[in-house]
Amino acid sequence: MMAQMAVAMPLMLAGEQGMFHFPSADEVRTQPISRAGNEANWPFSVDDGMLACVWSGGQKVVMFLENRPSDLGEDDTFEPRRVIVTTDPVQLTIGNMAYRDLFRPAASVEERIRLVAPFAAMGQRLCDQPAGARVGHGEL
Repeated sequence: MMAQMAVAMPLMLAGEQGMFHFPSADEVRTQPISRAGNEANWPFSVDDGMLACVWSGGQKVVMFLENRPSDLGEDDTFEPRRVIVTTDPVQLTIGNMAYRDLFRPAASVEERIRLVAPFAAMGQRLCDQPAGARVGHGEL
């Protein structure tokens, strides 16, 4: 018991979560983002969505989630696609295999990293906000 407390104490004091922590909805930080009409470097295949900071594997992870399509009925179920927004090439490619079509086509991994990098930086600033923060358009 003492060994468990010794391991958990630095995490608690730092306000961090452990490896097996499952985040609740009030811990997630979000910000709506959308493509400006003349924005040539928008990395996603949809024009708007939500940037989110969530806990995964004991660390904060930046994700992009698509918005609910406007033509979808209220009674229709909707499971948004989501991708990890990072400059780590392994997470960017392997970690996003399930919903890679949420990214616009890129000629190479390097190009995708270049397109995603500003949004990864914005997401890290979002992760610095208090748990449960809902940041408005353009506030970061």
